Amino acid sequence: MPLSIKKGDQTAFDVMSLGECMIRLSPPGHQRIELTPVFEAYAGGGEYNVTYALARYGMRTSFISKLVDNPLGQFIKNHARASGMDVSEIVWVPFDGSGRTDRIGLNFTEVGIGVRASVTLYDRGNTAVSHMKRGDVDWNRILKERGVRWFHTGGIFTALSDSCAEVALESMKAAHDAGTIVSYDLNFRSKLWSSKKAIEITKKLVPYIDVLIGNEEDFQKVLGFEVEGTDENLNSLPIEGYKKMVEKVVKTYPHIRAVGTTLREVVSGLVNNWSAIMYYDGVFYESKKYSGLEIEDRVGGGDGFCSGFVYGLLHDMTPQECIEMGAAHGALLQSTRGDTSMVTMEEIRHVMGGGGARIKR
Repeated sequence: MPLSIKKGDQTAFDVMSLGECMIRLSPPGHQRIELTPVFEAYAGGGEYNVTYALARYGMRTSFISKLVDNPLGQFIKNHARASGMDVSEIVWVPFDGSGRTDRIGLNFTEVGIGVRASVTLYDRGNTAVSHMKRGDVDWNRILKERGVRWFHTGGIFTALSDSCAEVALESMKAAHDAGTIVSYDLNFRSKLWSSKKAIEITKKLVPYIDVLIGNEEDFQKVLGFEVEGTDENLNSLPIEGYKKMVEKVVKTYPHIRAVGTTLREVVSGLVNNWSAIMYYDGVFYESKKYSGLEIEDRVGGGDGFCSGFVYGLLHDMTPQECIEMGAAHGALLQSTRGDTSMVTMEEIRHVMGGGGARIKR
């Protein structure tokens, strides 16, 4: 059965996301964190990146989180507002002067090259959003009175704390009850929780998920579904093995209407093979494969896929167009530094249509 999505004139927002946005600090180029004299600063977070991109493409998006009212919190707000994203439902807390009570999370990311992998070092303990609890947000007012067509969150937010897992459940249930489509990106992060706990918590959320998104590792670590034919390092990603895995997922959870999966084969730090598959209404769709994709920065590629995928579904594109848009946007997003999208819709459609990278004069 196809997704039943609310009409735009019935809602204040097309897409709303719930999650953490951090400030990312990266050495220029491929320098090391411990030796660089300079850091580049970016705003980004798994759920945030999705609504940021969709705002850039003209959609009415909103981001919900808990931020500290200090210059770092304002840095994130300014970045969000520059895209056109609504920030009116963010929960703000006062700054205590030292960050002992609440703080903005940081992450330090090195962009890998050759045989050296990209690395992210988290500095996100005791963040304001990790203290988010049930009742902080009036979900019924937002989802029923203001109205939202699509609600998105994921495993990064859920993993931040036990109270965040409770808020994820609270928000997803409220969205489900309001007739809002709920998408969930499994987004496993081993530095935040164990696979055992991820599976235990996520199983409680699955009844409220309409659209499930993940990569080659997520379905194994977060839902416990193995992919046949993969090796320990996930260097080889057989599509047929993924299809069998997705079939097991939807057979176990028949209420899930769509599944989007990215496939990344790492050749080197700056060269990947990239593609995606989609299950929708009982049929599988495959994107074209971007073999030998040269990337500037891999962080955020999956969020780029997710936002392109959601854009297509909200614009009544065919399933094949949806998966091609997601894959193309994810590929393009990895051509720039930082976590969030810096590409245009014109560029996405150009790549979807098979266009090359010849210089435009």
